[in-house]
Amino acid sequence: MPAQVSCVSRQHYPTQCHSDNVLYNTDCCHNGLGDVCDHDDSMRFEAVFIPVLYSVALVVGLLGNGLVLGVLAQRKRVWSVTDNFILHLAVADSLLLLTLPFWAVEAAQEEGWSFGTPLCKITGAMFTINFYCGIFLLACISLDRYMSIIHATQMYSRRKPWLVHASCLSVWLFSLLLTLPDWVFLEAAADDRRSKTECVHNYLLFSQSASKWRLASRLLYHLVGFLLPSVVMLFCYSCILLRLMRGSQGRQKQRAIRVILALVAVFFLCWTPYNITLMVDTIQSNSTREGCGMKTHLEKALTVTSSLGYLHCSLNPVLYAFVGVKFRRQLLDILRYLGCRLKMGASFKSAASSRRSSTWSESADTSNSIAI
Repeated sequence: MPAQVSCVSRQHYPTQCHSDNVLYNTDCCHNGLGDVCDHDDSMRFEAVFIPVLYSVALVVGLLGNGLVLGVLAQRKRVWSVTDNFILHLAVADSLLLLTLPFWAVEAAQEEGWSFGTPLCKITGAMFTINFYCGIFLLACISLDRYMSIIHATQMYSRRKPWLVHASCLSVWLFSLLLTLPDWVFLEAAADDRRSKTECVHNYLLFSQSASKWRLASRLLYHLVGFLLPSVVMLFCYSCILLRLMRGSQGRQKQRAIRVILALVAVFFLCWTPYNITLMVDTIQSNSTREGCGMKTHLEKALTVTSSLGYLHCSLNPVLYAFVGVKFRRQLLDILRYLGCRLKMGASFKSAASSRRSSTWSESADTSNSIAI
């Protein structure tokens, strides 16, 4: 049985984006005015909104990322440096999408999380690894493009493939290191406020410093998971755009950059609203005058904006298809090849059927001739 915890902390998991509360100044089951807050409204909203949205994201994302991996497999002999990073990005997105059904079930069920604490830790850590991998890989791609275009220096080259693999391995290991708080604090805890069990960070394990752990967790996510990679990408692509505007690069280079710019732009469109809402929630959680109305609105806002962020995993393949000319051409080649195989298969079946029909007719005629 999960530990009975009256108030637990929700980080950046799909269904845990309400108020990231702990017991420090006031009882988080109440607002600052002493009134008990009703969470039924936000729970009903999540029970419908999250399962529907995550089901769509899962189907579209797995199909799209599967196509990306298929295209990359077809052209493995001519992979560029960026293709190596995109391969790891597609894997990270796919693994993150595989965690969404657990969060959808948690939101839909009245009893909440029913998979136990061990799976809670594994699923939460898996989510964190792939979330951080996604943005770190985008930062690596931007650095590679920056060095190549601005300084005419190949940060990575085909002659040293081990360097690319070492960079990707470092990204995965660093992302794994960032999951340590998940392994320590995540548990299936019964939340008395919402009358259900949820997979959440229980910072009350260290009750004397619970608020400090909560704040440290928020700062780690904002600084390492969003602000630092964002600054790197903004700097690199601002310099690249200035160079491209001077016309120093050909159309092929511009098309390649257009794909990556679209990836980064969509990343910011998907994740910036959630980070802003999360910052507001952090400030409001420290306020002793926070009303129940504000709590409810923040819970809904965090649910919507976090869901927008998780849709990012499904949008990357769409961008490859509509923005990347090379990807679109190779995908069409694969579809034509599959279409030809299907047509050949249909023609073969038709020919075989006609041969069987002809053989049957000939045998019938022979039997008739014998009978006569």
